[in-house]
This record gives sequence, C-alpha cells and structure tokens, in this order.
Amino acid sequence: MEGLEITVLLGLTILAGTMLAPRIRVALPLVLVVFGLLLGFVPALRNVQLPPETVLLLFLPVMLFWESLTTSLRSIRRDFRYILPMSTLLVVASAFAVAGVGVLFGLPWEIALILGAAVAPPDATAVAALGRLLPRRSFMKLKAESLTNDGTALVLYAIAVSLAVGGQVTPLLVTWTVIVSYLGGILVGAVVAAAAWLLLRRTQSTITINVTMLLVPFVAFLLAEMIHASGVLAVVVAGLIAAYVSSQVTTAASRRQSDAAWPFGVFLLNGALFVLIGLEVQWVVHQTSLQTIGWLMLTTLAVWAALLVVRFLFQLLAVPFQQLAGAPTHPLGMRTRMQLVTTVAGMRGAVSLAIALSVPLATGDGAPLAGRDDIVFVTAGVILLSLLVQGPLLPAIVRWARFPVDQGEAEEFELAERAISGAAMSALDALAAEHGISDEVRDRLRRDGYERLELANARAMARERALIDAEVGAMEDLLDAPDPLAGGAAGPAVPVDLGDETGGGGVLQMVAVSADIDLEQRSPLIRYEEMSRLKLAVIEHKRGVLHGLRRSGAVDDLIVHRISADLDLEQVRLQGIEQLD
Repeated sequence: MEGLEITVLLGLTILAGTMLAPRIRVALPLVLVVFGLLLGFVPALRNVQLPPETVLLLFLPVMLFWESLTTSLRSIRRDFRYILPMSTLLVVASAFAVAGVGVLFGLPWEIALILGAAVAPPDATAVAALGRLLPRRSFMKLKAESLTNDGTALVLYAIAVSLAVGGQVTPLLVTWTVIVSYLGGILVGAVVAAAAWLLLRRTQSTITINVTMLLVPFVAFLLAEMIHASGVLAVVVAGLIAAYVSSQVTTAASRRQSDAAWPFGVFLLNGALFVLIGLEVQWVVHQTSLQTIGWLMLTTLAVWAALLVVRFLFQLLAVPFQQLAGAPTHPLGMRTRMQLVTTVAGMRGAVSLAIALSVPLATGDGAPLAGRDDIVFVTAGVILLSLLVQGPLLPAIVRWARFPVDQGEAEEFELAERAISGAAMSALDALAAEHGISDEVRDRLRRDGYERLELANARAMARERALIDAEVGAMEDLLDAPDPLAGGAAGPAVPVDLGDETGGGGVLQMVAVSADIDLEQRSPLIRYEEMSRLKLAVIEHKRGVLHGLRRSGAVDDLIVHRISADLDLEQVRLQGIEQLD
C-alpha cells in the first residue's frame, strides 16, 4: 500500500477507536491493538510492517520528551531510591530470568539474552496510556522507571548482539559500554537542553520557541546515537531540564500553543503505534511456520509469566533495603497490594518490539542469525499479552486493592492558589505604585482578588465537608453490611464528586461575597488600560511566587504546570490573540 493510503487508514482506525472505546468502556489502546489485529487479516495490510528505525527515530523521541515534560521532578527526587534499582537492577534481573526461560525452551544462550533485553523494560507509552488508574505517587514512580529503564535494556541488547554475531565481549568492554551509554546520554541531554536555553533567551517569537522545543528531542537522540550513548536517556534528561527552565525562556503565548499541540500530536502517534503493533503481531504470526507456533506460544506464556514473577519478587526483596534507606513504610497488607498492582501495571510496548526488530539478520561471517524470528515472535506475543491481559485486569486489581483516598494533590493545589493570591494582594499597593495605577483601579482589582480568595476558601471547605460526609456514609454502610466472616465483604470506597474546578458541580458555593460592586459601571479606555497593566503585573508576581513554592518543594511540578496554564490563559486574554501568531 502507498504511504498516503496507510496514513488515511491509520487515521480512520484511530477515529473509530476513539468513538468506540467510551461506548464499550474499554481503554483506547486496547481497542486500537485489537483493530490492528483485525486489519492484519487483510493480506494487503499484513505487509505493512513497523520498521524499528521509525519507532526509535520518529515515535520514541516525541513521546518520551512529552512524558518527561509532564513528569514530576519532585517525585523523582523523593522516590529516587525506588526508581534507580527498578530501572537498572530489575531490568538486568528480568533479562537474565527470561534468558534462563528461553534456554529451557531450547533457545541458544545468546539469542535468549537478546530476547531478555527486548522484553525486560516496561514501556513508557504503555504505562502512560494504561497506568493512570494507579494512585498518583505509584503512577509517577512507574512512569519515571519506564522513562529510564530503556537505557539499561539497550546496553544489555548491545552486549547480547555482540555475543550472538561472534564479537568479543570483555569485562572492560562491558564497563565502557555502560559508562558511555549512561554518562554520554546524560551529558548529551544536558548539552542540548542548555543550547536550547541559550537560543530561546534571545527570542520572543511563539513559532521560533515551539519549533526549537520540537527539535530538542530529535537532536538529543541523534547526537547520543552518534557517540553510541543512550538516545532514550538523552531525550529524557533534555525533557526534564526543559520542563524545569521552560518558564524562563518561553512566553505565555508559546506555552498555550504547545500545550494544545503536543498532547494532540502525541495522542495521534500513540494511536498509530498501537494499531501498528497489532498489524506487526499478525505479520509475525504469518511469517512463522505452523510446526513451531505451538512451541513459541508456550515460550511466550512462560516468558510473560517470568516477567511478572520477577517483578513482584524484586519489589518484595527490595523492601528491607528501602526501609534502611529511610523510605516510608506501609502495613504489610497494603504493601503487598501495592506491589501486586505495580507488577500488573508494568506493561511492555513498542520499545520492546523495536529492539526485537533491530536484531541483525546475519552473524559476522555472513551466516543467517538463527533464532531471530523466534525473538520477534515471542516479543510480539509478550506485548500482546501485556496489553490485552494486564491492561483490562489492571482496573479490577486497583479496585480490589482499595487504596486510601489521596487528597494530597487537591490540598497542594488549594495551598498554591491561596498562597499566590494572598501574596498578590499583599503586593498590590507596591505594584500599583510601580506601574502608575490609579487608586480606583487598584481597589477594584483588590475586591476581585479577595473574591477569588473567598472562592478558593469555599472550595477547600466544600472538599473537606464532602470527605467527612463520605467517611460518615462509608461507616454507616460498613455497619449495615453483613459480617465478613459470614461471607459478606465491605464494598469499595465511596467516590467523592467535587464537581469541576470552575465551581459548576453544585457542591461549591461562595461563603462570602462583596456587595458593594456596581455592575452598571463602565470604565473608560484609560481605566481598562490601567487594569490590564496591573493584572499583567499581578500575574507575573503570582508566577514568581508559584515558582518559589516549587523550588522549596512545597508544591509539585505538575500542580505548578496546572496553575501556570491558567495564568498563561489569562495573560493571553489580556495581551490579545494576535500574540499566538
């Protein structure tokens, strides 16, 4: 098929999946994978393959960069003792466990190790698409792990391929490969982010800023691959740095444009990727002889089960070391449920398939590399089981785990809103004097500001009141429920509906209002201009206070991003839509 036909077909499939998934209450990635499998029954479509360089050079940099931009740096710092071993030691343990399983099923050791390197790392895109049902902290830890573990897997892959094609692998070579991959990837990512920062400091053009930000992941990946470092790690590091310094080198208009464009572009790439995975699985199955399909299916099931068991046992064995390092402890039952949930949430995706497809066709002396088709088949099967079994199973396991309601994000959001609004009101007199604003305009804005503070207080009070009502209702239900020892069971936690954040949910009410505002008054142009200037000054002051809260660790990076988006929207409204051009 021609490229345009494939593009249209992918677009129509994504559209159909987007419309169908909410109706049948199934996650969109699962629907798209199934659509890809169904399309693979058409012989002409079955030949549409997924080149590994397409994933590594087109899909992966964009999706990893966006996931890095939307990852909490505070969460990474807080849970670094968990993330580091999970993204390094667990990948190595999983790879060697899979290699052992492969050897038991008759694969040569070198081929089995390549297979282990391919399926060892959970995929960031699959985790981001299907793991949002997890508690926020668990989701962030899993996301950070999946962003960094690809570097370890690619180092193992390079070593295993060298063994398979007849190369010489020494301890010194392995050490050098690890050093270059990790340190080189980190260095390249930091250098590219620094170069982008220096460039963006000299421009205020929305288009220039966003084109530069779009090029950052591709440049970082390309430079890292040129020096045989980890391109994945370079993109992640560049994304984390860009997320931290973006407020210094971007404008409100450019951020509003990118906040609309990036999620949509990543959504399309993700959708196309899941459809192509389904097509690729069909192609792999039809390329495999009937005599070996049964044996390979058993191998796939064994490998998939081994990955789940190793992940669960690794978390279980790592608990004492995390406690010695000062990590927070949880009751045994809760800890076990958390480990089981994060085990099921560790799903494989496109990176594993790209690694498998990158396996060379021949050894160093030109002979065909025996076992390559087996690697691709088993890897594709593990991805399919991961998406179609673990994906639908995850919501049920999360409900079974009965995690306590986490109000930390809502509390921090309210804290940040009240802190920046209070600071702005305290600095209002100084800002008005600095910008030559009349007392009338200043007082009017002060009244508006205090009304917003009253609304923020009302939201906090309504949330606390709703939580208390929910707890009372849950206790009453528990008292009315049959005895668990007699066969009954307590129901799931009662969800709390707080309405939308605009106050339109029916439970948020103003607890106090200002009654002395003349709604019939119309300000002349000069007062409007003064009000705009003062509002812009207040927005900048709020933004400075907000980033101070982030630097102190009082507020999470993602909450800063949410509030900054609101401030940017208000600033764009004041400055005019032409600023987006």
